Amino acid sequence: MKKLLLHIALFFSLICFSQNEQLAQYYYDKGDFEKAKISYEELLENVPQNMQYFLRTVDCYQQLQQFDVAEKAIQNRFTKYNQGSLLIELGYNYQLQKNDVKAKSYYDQAIERIRKNPNEVYGIANTFDKKVQLEYALKAYKTATEIQPNFNFNYQQGLLYGQLGNFEMMITTFLDEAYANPQNSILIQNQLSRFMTDEANVSFSTALRKALVLKVQKSQDLFWSRYLSWFYIQQKEFAKAFIQEKAIYKRNPESLSTILNLANLAIEEENQEVAKEILDFIIENTKDLGLLVQAHSYLMELKIKKATEKDYAAINTEIEALLKQFEISPFSLSLQLIQAHFVAFNLKKPEQGRAIVKRALELQLNDYEVAQVKMELADIFLFEEKFNQALLYYSQIETDLKNDEVAHEASLKAAKTSYFKGDFNWALKQFKELKSANTQLIANDALEYFLLINDNTVADSTQTALKAFAKGDYLLYQNRNQEAITQFQLVLKTFKGQDSRAMPEQAKQIEAVTQLRLGKIYEKTAEYNLALSQYQSIIDHHSDGIYIDEALFFSAEIYSKKLNDPEKAKPLYEKIIFNHQDSIYFVEARKKFRELRGDKNL
Repeated sequence: MKKLLLHIALFFSLICFSQNEQLAQYYYDKGDFEKAKISYEELLENVPQNMQYFLRTVDCYQQLQQFDVAEKAIQNRFTKYNQGSLLIELGYNYQLQKNDVKAKSYYDQAIERIRKNPNEVYGIANTFDKKVQLEYALKAYKTATEIQPNFNFNYQQGLLYGQLGNFEMMITTFLDEAYANPQNSILIQNQLSRFMTDEANVSFSTALRKALVLKVQKSQDLFWSRYLSWFYIQQKEFAKAFIQEKAIYKRNPESLSTILNLANLAIEEENQEVAKEILDFIIENTKDLGLLVQAHSYLMELKIKKATEKDYAAINTEIEALLKQFEISPFSLSLQLIQAHFVAFNLKKPEQGRAIVKRALELQLNDYEVAQVKMELADIFLFEEKFNQALLYYSQIETDLKNDEVAHEASLKAAKTSYFKGDFNWALKQFKELKSANTQLIANDALEYFLLINDNTVADSTQTALKAFAKGDYLLYQNRNQEAITQFQLVLKTFKGQDSRAMPEQAKQIEAVTQLRLGKIYEKTAEYNLALSQYQSIIDHHSDGIYIDEALFFSAEIYSKKLNDPEKAKPLYEKIIFNHQDSIYFVEARKKFRELRGDKNL
């Protein structure tokens, strides 16, 4: 019974202690330092060895400008524990009082402690860093390595050089560390990437590229060619990355899988010419069945994407020839699924497409391959307006691969199926859940549809405009572009207002997104001036809406990539940079604007 009472007492005391800590944190975050000081003093009295409580107590003294009290507390703790980091706390206390001479004296004493005992570098350098005494933090690491050459603080020093704006030393230090300890390369590349995308460090990428090019020129080590390839990939300069990858392969022809990944990245960024060049190189240089099938699959997808109806017969013949070459087996599954999709969506023969998919299901496939096949089968059912069958297969994938990225993709497609069939309430719930998906593309897609349904339902409870719009989206899904154009034009005619400031909310909500859809279709059919006119209408009449950043970015991309008119593209990218920093296109717009402005020549 005594033991039970003791445990109960301890339990409640822990709860009270935790609550006191939360209260102290609350006052501190709120800026009520007088109350926070009292709370932290009580906590420190109960656990005097707790450094965090001590530092917070001192910080409260300093916030209240009780510098003498803070100094006495630090001195007492230094006498008791003799920690070198406390010398920095004393120096910082004087720095707050604008007494730089005294502050420097204590900072120098902390450095001297490292000379006597290099192991103290960890606490001292870390404290200097926290107090933003970056030069002293750097000096601490250098002092320690002078005495103990076995110490390695290259990574920490590289970060400090970056924070100090010394990019030349940062790059040199990081690259030396990456070469000496390749296991740290990913960590270092992550830091370099941060600086490459930082608005303030315009010339950083140029300096890094020059450093890597020099390394490649001076050394025969493939390590530097791989690093330069990585750099070009970050810059989305896939042609230059391919040059490096080819050089690596010629000297060390072990595998082409890295080059295949490069082709995939080029495809994702719609750099089709470079992707085709890479894929042709793979086909010419490998006998690996898996690589060959994948390379041919990527090439076929590129051809189908660019094809017009007159190309369909030749493409169908080519796919059949490839399947005859590689035979029907799990190895050629990607080609089989491409054929099924092409037959159903392009040749408009869904029954034949389903037959190809069902034949594939009879093969010896793993769980992910089965999910791929079921996904294609569901897509074809959706094409045929067989919504319930489509939902059945999408739900099977969700169940079989729960919480996997493929399952999230199936969930997104299931939500779109509900949207296409007009079940907007259920679709809205599904899109709401998918907004927080781990995969950014799925999350962005789900957010777009969530806002579309939600905004138009609020504007029009009958959902009349939304139903008409969803019909257009479904025609797009079925690859019936001309019919989709007609449907979207009907939506505009029926619901469009003449003046966005005076138009009914229902028309205001549906007009911009309809024009956005039409713009994307016209882009797909290479009718770029028609696309630009749709985007310009959004810019002129819906500048306060959620589609303005897309209209600006898509217009800029057309001028830059399709019409070769960079002078018209620049101000559009610039508007995104200055007016839409929260846009998903912000980073890309900034990069494109710098390229057009000539920043790469800095």
